[in-house]
Amino acid sequence: MTTLEIVIVVIVVVIAALVVGGVVASGRRARADEPAERAELDAANQALAMARAEDRGWERSLLEEACRAAFAERSGADIRELELVQVVDRPGTEHDQAVYRVVTDHGSEYLHLDRRGDGWVAR
Repeated sequence: MTTLEIVIVVIVVVIAALVVGGVVASGRRARADEPAERAELDAANQALAMARAEDRGWERSLLEEACRAAFAERSGADIRELELVQVVDRPGTEHDQAVYRVVTDHGSEYLHLDRRGDGWVAR
């Protein structure tokens, strides 16, 4: 191998190493930002769902009470947090739905409530 060939091979290897390093660093940076962005998005979605529910005349305390009662029927776990994540407001009231994310010490699950008259029942 000539000196010129060696120099070209070294340059190609350095460029390849820089490209691979950039790709790896970019992926790590994206993964590091993901939880913060997800938490921000979840908070915005929850605020939007609550605003929509209140705007439609839904009583938050009745929703939360129904959610707690329905969850208690299926689990003995203590609820740490309730997050209203979706409001489905169809024409009339009989087809209204609410979706809560119920957080316990054991994890979280989604609970769907359907409106029945003036009350709410688990689906």
